[in-house]
Formats: sequence, C-alpha cells, structure tokens
Amino acid sequence: MYLSATNSNNLNAAAVAANSSKTINAPAGIKTTAQAAQETLTAKTGTSAGMGQKDFLTLFTTQLKCQDPLDPVKNEAFVAQLAQFSQLEATTGMADTLKGYVDSMAGERMMSSSNMIGKTVAVPDAPAYMTQGGKPAQGYVSLPTGAEGVKLEVFNDKGQLVTSQVLGAQKIGDMPFYWDGTSDAGGQVPDGAYTFKATITSQGKTSNPSVNIQSIVTGVNQQADKTILLEVTGGKSIKLTDVQRVGA
Repeated sequence: MYLSATNSNNLNAAAVAANSSKTINAPAGIKTTAQAAQETLTAKTGTSAGMGQKDFLTLFTTQLKCQDPLDPVKNEAFVAQLAQFSQLEATTGMADTLKGYVDSMAGERMMSSSNMIGKTVAVPDAPAYMTQGGKPAQGYVSLPTGAEGVKLEVFNDKGQLVTSQVLGAQKIGDMPFYWDGTSDAGGQVPDGAYTFKATITSQGKTSNPSVNIQSIVTGVNQQADKTILLEVTGGKSIKLTDVQRVGA
C-alpha cells in the first residue's frame, strides 16, 4: 500500500492531536478512537457517565496502540494515569464502605434511642404541659458565673404572663426550680403548654439564659438525613444532641 507524503503528514498530525487532547475532525464515515470508545461504553452501560476498571483498561490499551510512533507518550505518563485511576477507585470504594457503615450506625442509634421513651430529659426552652392534678413543672437554669438576682416568668400559649417570681443571689451552678401551676391570682391555671423566661443579673450584666424544662420522652423519630428527634410531652420534638440531662 502506498502513502503519499501529504497523507503521511496528515496522519502524523492526527496522532499528535490525539496525544495532545485536541479534537480531530475525521472524514465522513470514519470514527476517531475516542468516538468509537465512547460509543462502546454507552452501548454497554446505557449512559456515558460511568466508567469501570475494565472500561478504563480498554481505553488505556487502545491509547497505547493508537499513539503516534514518532512521538510516543512517556511511560511515566501512563503509570501516572494508572495510579490516578487506582486511587480514584480506592476512594470510591472507601466512600461506599463508609456510607454503609453510617447507615448501619443510624439504625443502631434509632434502636438505642428508643430506650429513652418514658425517660425524663432536660430540654432547653421547651414548654411545660400542665394538667389539673398533674405533676408540677420542673427545670433548672444554668448559672456559670452565679447571679446577684434572678427573675423567673411563666407565660401561657397566648404569650400572656401568668406568674413571676424574683429570687435572690444564686451560687455558681444549676439553679433548680418547680412550679405547681398556681397563677398570680392564686388559682390553678388551665390545662395547656406554658413557657418560662429567666432574667438574671450577674457581674453587673443582665441576660436571658435558656430555661431547661424536664419533659417526658413519648417517641423517637429519625429524619431523612439520619437526625434523631425525640418527641416529648407537649408536642415538641428536639434533636437528641440538644438533650442536656436524662433522668428516670
């Protein structure tokens, strides 16, 4: 078979372009190596997005066979390609393994969290659900620097103040309290949810720290993102990580 100098130059130019990742405009009816490989992968997988180890080796050996013999790719470049693909494959496998581990741990967390049903937990800024003849509301306020004075207020579900109490100086630590449901008018408040607000004066500054209310866990719920929520009395749901204290 005879090749003219013009055709030989064109073939060399095409090979150089292939090795330099340039697009080759092949004559009508003729496919480039990249086009043929891509069509093969698409026919095998039904999509052009995925490539497995076998597909990569097919393309790798095709690249070896079709490289420009006058300007071959260096061995170090091929080794680097193999190393990069191996590292990517290992990383992908590790990610799949970790995902499976996380999913299994989420199931175990769900089962272990169910043991908290019926337990009493301290929930920051949760409402206290009061009923006639029921237990008094209990909670505590954290005072890391103590307090010269504390004011505790209770509001109904409409935001109306039902009772308040001013306390004296408090030492460093948790200040416990309880409320039996008596309003400032002296009567028992109606059934419902009540919220608490604490105002403290410490080291000459006034602030409103969270009031932790003891609530009973009635259920456990796992969200789509694997977050565990505890359902407590009064209809509130809180993250398991937000629980400050657990009691019997």
